[in-house]
Amino acid sequence: MLVIFGSNGDLAKRKLLPAVFQLYLDKLLPEHFVVIGAGSQEKDEDTYRNDVRESLKVFAPNAVLQNEDGLESFLKNVYYKKVHNQTEEDFGALKEYITGLSEKLDISQKIVYYFSIPPFLYEVVAANLVKYGLNQEENGWKRIIVEKPFGYSYDTAIDLDKKLHNGFNEDQIYRIDHYLGKETVQNIMVTRFSNGFFEPIWNRKYIDRIEITASERIGVGNRGGYYDTSGAMRDMIQNHLLQVLAVVAMEPPAIFDSDSIRNETVKVLHALRPIKGNDISKQVVRGQYITGQVGDEVQKGYRQESGVAPNSKTETFVAMKLFIDNWRWGDVPFYIRTGKQLPDRVTEVVIHLKPAPHQLFKQLCLTEPNNMIILRIHPDAGVAIDFGMKIPGAGFKVQNVNMAFHYSDLAEKKISEAYERLLLDCMIGDSTLYARADAVKASWQFVDPILQAWKINPEIPLYFYEAGTWGPVESNSLFDDKFMRWRQPFEKFKTE
Repeated sequence: MLVIFGSNGDLAKRKLLPAVFQLYLDKLLPEHFVVIGAGSQEKDEDTYRNDVRESLKVFAPNAVLQNEDGLESFLKNVYYKKVHNQTEEDFGALKEYITGLSEKLDISQKIVYYFSIPPFLYEVVAANLVKYGLNQEENGWKRIIVEKPFGYSYDTAIDLDKKLHNGFNEDQIYRIDHYLGKETVQNIMVTRFSNGFFEPIWNRKYIDRIEITASERIGVGNRGGYYDTSGAMRDMIQNHLLQVLAVVAMEPPAIFDSDSIRNETVKVLHALRPIKGNDISKQVVRGQYITGQVGDEVQKGYRQESGVAPNSKTETFVAMKLFIDNWRWGDVPFYIRTGKQLPDRVTEVVIHLKPAPHQLFKQLCLTEPNNMIILRIHPDAGVAIDFGMKIPGAGFKVQNVNMAFHYSDLAEKKISEAYERLLLDCMIGDSTLYARADAVKASWQFVDPILQAWKINPEIPLYFYEAGTWGPVESNSLFDDKFMRWRQPFEKFKTE
């Protein structure tokens, strides 16, 4: 049983229900299963099924068009129960409803509770589930999936964790990070650990620096009210990008299982060198988009967006330089940047290798020698390698060339959406791609001093950048070499 709290909300309609429907079409769900929408609106099951049908036509149009019979059979497994998240008695009624469905359909009470609700309700819903014994596992396992953000700060994350653990064990709690569900993020581990020509160079001896970029082409849209209390550091870096960094930098696990992999990623987060005091303004650049020309339209600035305070200092862009203090990565700089209203929607990791120790052909290179391994996560997922090649003809003129692999070339294989993979993993009890409590705490411990400094120190600048540009030019000052610049992500992989 999959119980979705907040079943009438945007996340459920856009991501969760299309993901479950695709899993059904791919025959990856058990023969006996139900999806129970739990929402505050008053509606019967037929009305909810019709709502699900209409939302799937909008958010999974190809799947619906090609599988109309499959849609109708899927909807027979969809149910609805009115539940007001802050009303305890409604959870008693939900328990009776679940028990009745279980007996009527002869289906076990192995249940995933998906918290597709505002973060302040996580502890409320969890407590109400516990009050009515809906966390008990005598008649089948119970698991909860919580969306980020996992807290608002280190202290609130600790508090939320304690409250969730009041009735649920750690192995029952799945903290979802859809970035870790992306195929290319998972393939970073495969690229490293299954190829003899990658892992030997994956260290400080051969790598000069690593860049991680996650850019968005859109602004905050109708999420201004939420985003103004969050910002890019909480929304993207604290969870998504630090987790990606941990996957890139982790040591090889002894065995490939959930605990071993997550043990290694947590070690990376614990090894992050703290950024405090005067180092914050030197190693972290924050920015906010202002009015700018984007294509044929003039995009309004962040402070003009709906729900945003007119004098807001919330960052919509963050670039930072950080270090991992361990034997593999000592003194190798990692550069992370993320922002809204940038030129392209791109997420990628770029491994910059050190130049060969003796540059025989340096004077003959038409471009600056620059060996890179590019791991494109989104869009047009793939892997590329940059290296120097001799130009045909007399002499030894050298030019950088690019050898690329695109996942779309695997035409016979369908790349699962992140939520499909993560929902299925939860159902089978594989928590590898979910964040563990100690990882959440470690990432908050790293970003908290930066957020606190921004809050109390008005002298730390907030730089402005025009919408449609690559953020404030000051972000280039993070590089040690004044001639270095962030790699423009569209150079090797073309976005749509």
